[in-house]
Amino acid sequence: MGARQRFVISLAEVTDADEPLVGGKAARLAALARAGFAVPGGFCLTAGAYQRFLTAARLGNLIGMELGRKAFGDMRWEELWDASLRIRSAFTAAAVPPEIASEIADAMSEFPIETRWAVRSTAPGEDSSQRSFAGLHESYLGVTGFTPVLDAVRLVWASLWSDAAMLYRRELALDPGRSSMAVLLQPMRSEPVSGVAFGRDPIEPRADHALVEAVPGLCSRLVDGEVEPDRWKLKRLTGEVLHYQPGDRDDNPSKLPLLENAHLLSLSRTLDNVESLLGWPPDVEWTGRGDRLTLLQARPITAPAASSDDKKAYYLTLRPSKDRLRILQHRVADELIPELEAIGKRLASEPLDEYGDEQLAAALEERFAAVRRWRRIYRDDFIPFAHGVRRLAVYYNDAVRPEDPYEFVGLLRGEPLLAVRRNQAIAALANQVRSSAALKDLVSRAALETGRDPQIWKEGLLKQLRRLPEGGSFADRLATLLEEFLDIAYNTERLSDRPDLILHNILELARAAGSGPQQPSAGESVSGAVLEERLMEAVGSDRHEEAREVLALGRISWRLRDNDNLLLARVESQLLRAIQAAAGRLQMAGRLELRAGVSEDAAAVLIAALRQPSAGAVKLPMAEVSEITIPAAALEETPRQLVGQPAAPGMQTGRVRRVRTAEDLGRFQAGEVLVCDAIQPMMTHLVPLAAAVVERRGGMLIHGAIIARELGLPCVNGVAGAIELLRDGDIVTVDGYLGIVTVGTPEFDLELADVAGNTGSRKSRNTV
Repeated sequence: MGARQRFVISLAEVTDADEPLVGGKAARLAALARAGFAVPGGFCLTAGAYQRFLTAARLGNLIGMELGRKAFGDMRWEELWDASLRIRSAFTAAAVPPEIASEIADAMSEFPIETRWAVRSTAPGEDSSQRSFAGLHESYLGVTGFTPVLDAVRLVWASLWSDAAMLYRRELALDPGRSSMAVLLQPMRSEPVSGVAFGRDPIEPRADHALVEAVPGLCSRLVDGEVEPDRWKLKRLTGEVLHYQPGDRDDNPSKLPLLENAHLLSLSRTLDNVESLLGWPPDVEWTGRGDRLTLLQARPITAPAASSDDKKAYYLTLRPSKDRLRILQHRVADELIPELEAIGKRLASEPLDEYGDEQLAAALEERFAAVRRWRRIYRDDFIPFAHGVRRLAVYYNDAVRPEDPYEFVGLLRGEPLLAVRRNQAIAALANQVRSSAALKDLVSRAALETGRDPQIWKEGLLKQLRRLPEGGSFADRLATLLEEFLDIAYNTERLSDRPDLILHNILELARAAGSGPQQPSAGESVSGAVLEERLMEAVGSDRHEEAREVLALGRISWRLRDNDNLLLARVESQLLRAIQAAAGRLQMAGRLELRAGVSEDAAAVLIAALRQPSAGAVKLPMAEVSEITIPAAALEETPRQLVGQPAAPGMQTGRVRRVRTAEDLGRFQAGEVLVCDAIQPMMTHLVPLAAAVVERRGGMLIHGAIIARELGLPCVNGVAGAIELLRDGDIVTVDGYLGIVTVGTPEFDLELADVAGNTGSRKSRNTV
């Protein structure tokens, strides 16, 4: 019988041949220690320990299932984040095998019980001169005690499956199934200064200088972007200071450097010696100074040529630091959202029909510029701020370890969302219609006759409505709804110009049994207050302030990530309004043959035409029409099952209704299965009518999933080809537990029909 596998290796025992077991970070630190460099001691938990944990907890099958729902290359970021969250939750819930836990305990016993540990990732093959995983896998600092160390080890293992790490592996065409993770555990000591240093400038690798950055305290404050560092450019070999830039920090008003020239000379010599030992210019992390200089990591500097198309920097922006989130919270909540709301209201109040040509051209120009500006802001500020919700999810799950990884969603209930206020207004109108037969008849006629011409509504049906005893209040409420909540653009159409669509939705809500908000499912019945108590109990009293900050930021992030869509859609609506006004004026002047579907691309042509009245006829660019192209194979045979992500639990059968255009909003009927690319905030009022939801886009935190879960509706998203393969009227069964959409009559119903048919035949024969 062979010797029992060792899961723990002392850093002092690690050799170059052990790199596949302990990862590049640990192997290089061991090599530096053998060469006489100051390196913290400690021990390494091998990749074999990770594999043993995976086998014991049967996590390999879970990972395979999460990454096998569709081709890895086709998974969107939200889908990868969802898979990552579920995998992380499974890792934290699984027990570390006793033989591994025992070896960790024995290794820790060699150090004082009060030791503060750095628990760091060291994945085999993670860093080279062509690619770097720096920052993608997690490390935990200042961990004290055996149980917290085990928790940190599990989280380091789970970070192999973070969304950013999986995206980067996809970028490098690496097989996630072949990935593994070792863990390096080292005792920490407090030092006044830490930082990073590069043997050569990563931007100018041929230049004869090195770079040094330093911050007070832990190096993680620099790596995480929490503190601006002091920066030096040093002449290689001699350590001569070529340039110094002090960090802009509150703790350094005098701009005194953290390192003296002697410290910089020592660092320069260390970089040269590390390069001589390892054979390449290093990127090192260090702590201490002078005779206490200690190396924490050394890796190759990633070559600029390899990083020109490298998207790792972008993937890291998907999870901004807590300090970056604080900055975004102030910018988004206190500055941008109020400004965006005010712009929408101001543009809506402008009487475009009364403007002269030049004034109308200026109004159109302003709107065109505003839409482009706010779309950039949406990308650069609003999308990163949405990470506040994801940070809350991870924080809650790490602390509480709920059986349901999406239990945290209950903490977001009750936020004052614009879409919720709109949906409540629609539900109130539906209740009013349900209580009056005369009102229902007139609204039904209005929905059929108004069509694309709102003047029919304004000049005829609206007057008839106000003659009814209850019609005045209905008309006023509807006017408020159209003005405050439906002045938005949806697929190049202004919903405020289509009262017929919302009247159809109101009628469907009135007709449907139990219209309005449905009862949440049993899993969703726990109140936000109870979940908040669970979180506070799990983190402990010394972390209550931290937990409240994470919770508050997550709630603001969730509220604004919904509201910002609608506020931007209002500015887009006002751009369309100005385009329509300009096109109509040119048509009246005989300079334009107006076609349906004038797009934003026409703005520049219309502006120029208004400013050049003698220029003659105007030709607008053709509006792009988004058509669904159904593959030939799909016309012949629709797959029996479509696989996606389980976004909201439950199972329901119904007929498909695809929603792709504004017209489709008015066609939706109660009890249908809502199939779309993604449920946008401007169409969430359809969800209470639906039997179930199917979306092409994936992600538990996209609007459709959250609302379906809140209403207790099954939802499957991330379904590739959902819009192309499913057709209106198809019968489907949506399984929100497994993430499967089955096409056709459920087999149980077929069996019942078959039994009924056979019984009928027997009765017929017996009668004869």
